[in-house]
Amino acid sequence: MKELEKLLERIIQRININLRELDYDVTPFIKNLVSLNQMVKFYALYGITPNHPLDFSFKHSSLAGSYFLGKIRTRNSILYKSDIRGDELKHQGDVFHYQKFEIPITRDEDVDIEDSFLIKTLVHNFSHDPETLERFFIRDTISTHYANIHGAPMDGCFLGPFATVDLTTMRDCVIGAFSYVQAGEVDHLKVDPGTVWVRSPDMFNFQYRYPVDRLNDYIYFAKNAPPQGIFIDFVEDRKEDFEQIFNAVNVEQPASVPESSSLNRFSVIKPKIHIGENVLVAQRAYLQNAWLGKGANAQEQCYIINSRLEGFDITAHGAKIIEADLDKNVFVGFNAFLRGRSDARLSIGQESIIMPHTIIDIKKPLTIPPGHLVWGLITNPKELETNSIALKDLSKINDGMTKGDMSFEGSGNGFVTAFRERIHHILDANGAFFDGKTNKGHAQMNQNISFNTIQPYPDGDLQGLYPTIIIQP
Repeated sequence: MKELEKLLERIIQRININLRELDYDVTPFIKNLVSLNQMVKFYALYGITPNHPLDFSFKHSSLAGSYFLGKIRTRNSILYKSDIRGDELKHQGDVFHYQKFEIPITRDEDVDIEDSFLIKTLVHNFSHDPETLERFFIRDTISTHYANIHGAPMDGCFLGPFATVDLTTMRDCVIGAFSYVQAGEVDHLKVDPGTVWVRSPDMFNFQYRYPVDRLNDYIYFAKNAPPQGIFIDFVEDRKEDFEQIFNAVNVEQPASVPESSSLNRFSVIKPKIHIGENVLVAQRAYLQNAWLGKGANAQEQCYIINSRLEGFDITAHGAKIIEADLDKNVFVGFNAFLRGRSDARLSIGQESIIMPHTIIDIKKPLTIPPGHLVWGLITNPKELETNSIALKDLSKINDGMTKGDMSFEGSGNGFVTAFRERIHHILDANGAFFDGKTNKGHAQMNQNISFNTIQPYPDGDLQGLYPTIIIQP
């Protein structure tokens, strides 16, 4: 295991160099966060389909429990139970539209991970950075439990647990636990835990920050200790269900699935499940007594328990929906935590938008009206009033507003329009609008995946590392 230890030291040193201007040392957060002995206990796996490019290159890396799909290169990195999805890669000959520019793609895009340590992280491709269209890079970066790197090239960054970087090019930044950043381009910045920041330069700027004392109940991350709180406990309580799925060689289809829908073999499916047409259920999703109507989806690390989604509802990466009823076209953002109770249901009206990293945790019934934007921490109707606004009212704002701990600047109509366009794109990419012939998406193209496993060295100086492996058509 000597080489694996040296690799970890190399990664820590490189990121500390990148973060030197912020005077930030990742060492006490990372040392012993994951025992290196874990790296020999899990196989890695990659998917082969007729619809996705096949070109993997793994060099001097550890890949324990990680999943790969698409065109991916990994060098001098440690990936632990991470999902690396390259199923929206750009192709040679495509044209990328950015502002007034039309940029030709000169070669197939790939995901390039180098000198990085990703712990239980989702990486989803399709970089929106016009300067690096053919290479979605993650360099000198450490991300911790249940973080999301979504279309966000980064260099020299540290992401706390349940953090999300979305459609943002980021260099030399620290993103605190449960923070969400979608800001275009950011460098040399430290974002405090519990910050939700959505910015489109010259158009709008949305910011909210959780009260630290209340956020700590849900997720708390400090030096020399693992992440703690309600979020971690919730996931850990269901860990055995995933262990059974990954330990089994063959798994019978646990639910009836229409021909136009996709149910990943590495998702946990408990009793009483309804899967409608054009539904996508991704790997590491968890469904229990869940109704998913036509065009709905459950993405990676999503939990839908005792809940009903009427149709065309999006449950973005890491979101959790418990004891809730969602009308049609509801968006639930990254890592949102929506928890009703069996005697206190949460109801969300049609076309409402639940912002990424929203916490709704109620003990009495609560209804969110149709067409509302919701953010922040909500446990009762008074907090819902403070942390929500009708989309039609937000669309009328032309300068700015504050409401509770949320501040907004710029064009409300621009914000609402951008969100609606993003929601339509997600539904389209996931195949929600498939009509039997056209508009195929992930729900249709991910149906036939061959899963192949690879293993590390079992002992000796190279224990935990994988041999150099190149997999091509």
